[in-house]
Amino acid sequence: MEPPAGFADFVLEMLEPMGGVNARRMFGGVGLFRSGVMFGLIGSDTLYLKVDEQNRGAYEDAGTGPFTYRREGREIALSYYEAPPDLFDSADDLSDWARGALDAALRAQDKGARS
Repeated sequence: MEPPAGFADFVLEMLEPMGGVNARRMFGGVGLFRSGVMFGLIGSDTLYLKVDEQNRGAYEDAGTGPFTYRREGREIALSYYEAPPDLFDSADDLSDWARGALDAALRAQDKGARS
């Protein structure tokens, strides 16, 4: 399937230094994958990257927060935080943060396999 046009194409272009990133439509947004592992999502023209205890602090220090949605009257936060806007000034910087998100996704996958 072709990745969606617009912002998702821009993000994919910015992530070219990372190599092997593809996009798939899902749940009204776009998932970002490398080697079959989802490390990012795009919703409403906003990029969110996977976080865990090892990289969450950098996002909080940058003043960004989690992807949230409402379900049954409650707000649900996912372990994906908004990419700091200044990362879009440099493909290398964005790719570095995306690699950190991929590492977080791999750690979560590994943790799930061990439970």
